[in-house]
Amino acid sequence: MNMNSQDWDTVVLRKKQPTGAALKDAAAVNAARRQGAAVDTLQKFNAGKNKPGAQTVSGQPAAKLDQETEDFHHERVSSNLKQQIVQARTAKKMTQAQLAQAINEKPQVIQEYEQGKAIPNPQVLSKMSRVLGVVLKK
Repeated sequence: MNMNSQDWDTVVLRKKQPTGAALKDAAAVNAARRQGAAVDTLQKFNAGKNKPGAQTVSGQPAAKLDQETEDFHHERVSSNLKQQIVQARTAKKMTQAQLAQAINEKPQVIQEYEQGKAIPNPQVLSKMSRVLGVVLKK
């Protein structure tokens, strides 16, 4: 038997290194710890904690915000302004879409103003006043 053609060099097979999310997996972290590799763990600020003294994004404790009694809300379009817009638009025989195109806004904006859901924007009101030919007041 001739063994001269046989390759006797050592062959090493290795798995591909994990990337991205696989490195953050709990099992991957535990495996790295078992192998003695350096594992750097960071905890996000207040992650998963809902403590009474926990800070909120505004920097105030959540309990303090809960005890706040002042009512915070955005000013909405008044019923008087809604009626002014509808009457002026119908007097000009314009649809909501035509008015929106004339003031370079989306038709949804006009619809929100006429339904009273919009937060009054002085720039939009002045555009509507100019196109409709009336003075619109908040």
